[in-house]
Amino acid sequence: MCRLFGLSCAPRRAHATFWLLDAPDSLSRQSHHDPDGTGLGYFAADGTPRVDKAPIAAYQDRAFAQEARREESATFLAHVRFASTGSLDTRNTHPFEQDGRLFAHNGVIEGLDKLDDHLGEDRSLVQGDTDSERFFALISRETRKYDGDVSAGIEQAARWIAGNLPVYALNLILVTSDQLWALRYPDTHDLYVLERRAGGQHGSRHLDHSGSHGRMRIHCERLTDHPSVVVASERMDDNPYWREMQPGELLHVGPDLHTTHRMILPDAPAHRLSLDDLRPDAAASQTAA
Repeated sequence: MCRLFGLSCAPRRAHATFWLLDAPDSLSRQSHHDPDGTGLGYFAADGTPRVDKAPIAAYQDRAFAQEARREESATFLAHVRFASTGSLDTRNTHPFEQDGRLFAHNGVIEGLDKLDDHLGEDRSLVQGDTDSERFFALISRETRKYDGDVSAGIEQAARWIAGNLPVYALNLILVTSDQLWALRYPDTHDLYVLERRAGGQHGSRHLDHSGSHGRMRIHCERLTDHPSVVVASERMDDNPYWREMQPGELLHVGPDLHTTHRMILPDAPAHRLSLDDLRPDAAASQTAA
């Protein structure tokens, strides 16, 4: 499945170093195939969104994905893609940018013709072929409809999809220059949140998180003396305060790191997909390690 990682240390900006595809050992190389793309999103000091992403289709692309990236921002969004919809192309690689916000998704949505009809002229927000970018376009439209209320936009978009389209999973992270949102729905894939105090569990450590199977590593010295909130598709260190989000839970991290969470989708999707219902390539993307 795709790997999601979001970090907020707002209002403070901090330098963080990302290895989106850490060099795996030989055993890992033998037992796991390469992902299909990697991407990092962050914000310049004036709030302009920046995205550094590329598909992985050749050896030189893999080398690109293994390069360390050191950037400064108050919020970050990283994604490792295993493709379920759309070609291996930069325009289909996460994160996506719309209306100054950045978005990444883990899951599968079907019935894309019906979603395109529902988007209408807002289909023009979508540059690639993925279900994920269409989902983001619907969130962007609903957010505009609710006067810039991103929580309402996510809730309305996710409810429409859950009630009208076949759904395998809608897990997402969305960030602005100083805020972060995350949704886990339904219970198909895990999504965890860590409200990390300054210095972490022991009060004196920088942030150094590593994913499993050689995917994604993050290092941030500044968080020795500043709190943060981290959302990830897996627990990325031994801190006992990682919390698994509930299915249907929407998390919001405000510009002062204050967190709120509420249940926006208490019921299962109207047309829930199982792994057996997916196309072979989509099913493979959801079980990839």
